[in-house]
Amino acid sequence: MKVLVTGGAGFIGSNLVLSLIHNGHTVTVIDNLSTGFRRHLSEFESTGALHLIVGDLRNAECALKEVSNVDVVVHLAANADIRFGWNHPREDTQQNLIVTQNVLEAMRCNNVKRLVFASTGSVYNNTAIIPTPETSATSRQHSLYGASKIAAEALISAYAEAGYVQATIFRLVSVLGPHYSHGHVFDFVKQLHNNPKELLVLGNGNQRKSYIHVVDCVSAIESCLEVSPTFQVYNLGIDDYCTIRDSANWITSEMGVSPSINTGTDDFGWVGDLPFVYLDTSSIRSTGWRTTKTIEQSVRATVRWLLEHDWILSERN
Repeated sequence: MKVLVTGGAGFIGSNLVLSLIHNGHTVTVIDNLSTGFRRHLSEFESTGALHLIVGDLRNAECALKEVSNVDVVVHLAANADIRFGWNHPREDTQQNLIVTQNVLEAMRCNNVKRLVFASTGSVYNNTAIIPTPETSATSRQHSLYGASKIAAEALISAYAEAGYVQATIFRLVSVLGPHYSHGHVFDFVKQLHNNPKELLVLGNGNQRKSYIHVVDCVSAIESCLEVSPTFQVYNLGIDDYCTIRDSANWITSEMGVSPSINTGTDDFGWVGDLPFVYLDTSSIRSTGWRTTKTIEQSVRATVRWLLEHDWILSERN
């Protein structure tokens, strides 16, 4: 199968690309390398299995040129910076919505039907329905990121209803594992790497979050590559959650440090942070997909990978 992965040098994307190649697929990657790392894919760049294009999908011509002669598009390229979204309020619209429209138009013009899209569990906001099913309301958004993702989903559904694409959308919880470079586990490890005596936690540390390992995320995406629904939305997460304090304890244990832990007083860490994320994953599990890693295993494995590849701690601000 010929697969195009947008954002394929990023965290989830690079893990997906490596798995696809190991499974015998030919992969084209488009990435502007703003947050991705070319070195994640270096072992395959010299082979015929991978074609890496450094390009910006905000440019419609770039999308139109490259989205051709493929069987499926996995659209992962995005700005995922929820915390600092209001520092650059146009970025989410440009990177998440406009880029998605450019990809959809390129697919329509090239008659490429199959699309897999990475959305987010953040679209559910502070819902009272826990665990949260796909049918929960998504109309009120608390972050520019969530707003841009639900708008992108709406665009995809319009293209699907018109018959131009056959789309599977995954609403993801936070993802951990090799190549990880964004989120609180990264932030905690970087803090403690620089100063093992003190850890600053945004919010009161009682925020409850659900985390999935990237190998489980990738397996879900791969399981849907050849499925052709008109429009299907799946929550993708794990049947569990932890507090930020739990994860801090696992991280400090894995690093062998005993810092003073300083927390805030709010039940959220920043504007747009959700104090409780726990998705109902019964729909995706009904297909036979299962997670293989617990949250604690995912956190600890991520810490070990970051310490073994500490170059990434200085590369990412």
